[in-house]
Amino acid sequence: MNRFSSINLSFRHFRNRNAKAKLLVLLLFLLSAFSANAADKIIKVSQNGSAASSIRTALEKAAAMKGSPVTLKLDLGVWNIPREEAIVRKYYVSNTTSESENPDPSKHIALLLRGLRNVTIDGSGSTIMLDGEMSAFIIDSCQNITLRNLTIDNAHPTQTEMTVEADGKDYMICRTHATSQYRIKNGKVEWYGRGWAFTNGIAQWYDPVRDVTWRDWSPTDNVVEAREMEPGKLYIKYNKKPEVPVGTVFQMRDAIRREVCGLIWQSKNVRLENVRIYYLSNFGVVGQVSENISIHRCWFAPEEGSGRTNAGFADFVQMSGCRGLIDITDTKFAGAHDDPINVHGTHLQIVRATSTNTLLLRYMHHQTFGFQSFHSGDDIEIVNPETLLAEGTYKVKSARMVSPREIEITLNKPVSADLLKNGARVVENITWTPRVHIARCHFSRIPTRGILITTRQPSVIEDNYFYGMQMSAILVADDARSWFESGPVHNLVIRNNVFNRCLGTIIWINPENRKKEGAVHRNITIENNVFTLNSKDDKPVVFHSVDNLKINNNLVISPDGKTTVLNGK
Repeated sequence: MNRFSSINLSFRHFRNRNAKAKLLVLLLFLLSAFSANAADKIIKVSQNGSAASSIRTALEKAAAMKGSPVTLKLDLGVWNIPREEAIVRKYYVSNTTSESENPDPSKHIALLLRGLRNVTIDGSGSTIMLDGEMSAFIIDSCQNITLRNLTIDNAHPTQTEMTVEADGKDYMICRTHATSQYRIKNGKVEWYGRGWAFTNGIAQWYDPVRDVTWRDWSPTDNVVEAREMEPGKLYIKYNKKPEVPVGTVFQMRDAIRREVCGLIWQSKNVRLENVRIYYLSNFGVVGQVSENISIHRCWFAPEEGSGRTNAGFADFVQMSGCRGLIDITDTKFAGAHDDPINVHGTHLQIVRATSTNTLLLRYMHHQTFGFQSFHSGDDIEIVNPETLLAEGTYKVKSARMVSPREIEITLNKPVSADLLKNGARVVENITWTPRVHIARCHFSRIPTRGILITTRQPSVIEDNYFYGMQMSAILVADDARSWFESGPVHNLVIRNNVFNRCLGTIIWINPENRKKEGAVHRNITIENNVFTLNSKDDKPVVFHSVDNLKINNNLVISPDGKTTVLNGK
């Protein structure tokens, strides 16, 4: 965001000559400020020795400037950073792994920005080439950070690919992608890289003719024998397998999300601009307890011409417990193994009251825990998980982590004992809920939803293109029993989007409330969208537990080409 974007100037407010003169002075001041910004300190970064140490030395110089604006400008080229040269730090990240799945949550970090202010990393079109199971970047306790003109990739992605060249009743002959390393071990294919290996894994199928992916049988299952026919060509025999069309591409992975592409943690005003991410590691870009995150003209998809068809283990962008504005524009999302965008908070369950105004809370989902998500001055709601309706609003006086799973909060007033006796209750931090703007983005090759959104702040999803989602293109959720992802939507506009051959319920307003004692969501408008249905069973909009839903002027094109206009309230 530049220095003009938060200032709304209009000649309507300057109707006389004196006022116009004042406006001119103000504009000259802003131009001088912009010129000063253009002259900010530039540190040119060359590869002297290892790429990792060169960038870290530059970051140390930026830290020494103590907040004065600085741009680190990388020399054009490929910056190779192997896992062995990563910085190792412990970070708990929402929706990644449980204690049993991954006892050590340490991340192997290529770029660590910690406690910095007013820093831009300009890649000049360069590529950060990781090698191994790694996290590309972590932005920790920073303000006013920009990453731009940069490509992030992995020499040997932790998701492997192979294409079916021949399919028999009990065998396949497959061609592996050049970046997918393998070895035959005990008669089976073991896929490997720096810091990772797997034999049995999860798979998706990619159909290059229809350009769609879906979750299905894994070719790592039921293997009787595997052998190399020639480099990159495998014969795999099974005791049982489905029929697989020749040309199908298998995308295979382990199930454990040990690393992330990027973590934005306890930071403010972070922008990714013209960042091309060809491989996102085990998880995507996660904003966690942060404020104002912008993703503009970015690329979350395999490199064109690379022959790869997938770009990430799971979600591409996940915003967990953030506030301010999440602004995602003009960006391509293709080839995920889960949802491209998921914006949510987290319901923590009340374990018990330790005093009349103090509650012990617990992270309930096994893959989300370990980070402080409440602060002094935050507003919270106590919510009934059966109805998903709030039963009381309070302000936090203090909060402390008791353990990675539990947080104790002290409130500004007593909590009714009767409220806590009537079954389990959960808490949502309503201060840390963001406004969301998602516009002019492209979504394809997705096996799940396109966008999940659960936030009460005003949000707009507009002018996007969704192709071939295998589940809902947009899901408005809220739950306190499964993923514990909060909360209600109070003001959402979905307009001018194109939904092309998405399956099932395309826009689904589906809070997971067991008891219907009132609307969970409200004030949702769905207007001027185009739905091209894949089959007669697909439904443009399905909803429940929502007040003031407006459905206006949406064009629906049936599989046989007939058109209707969808309206309703």
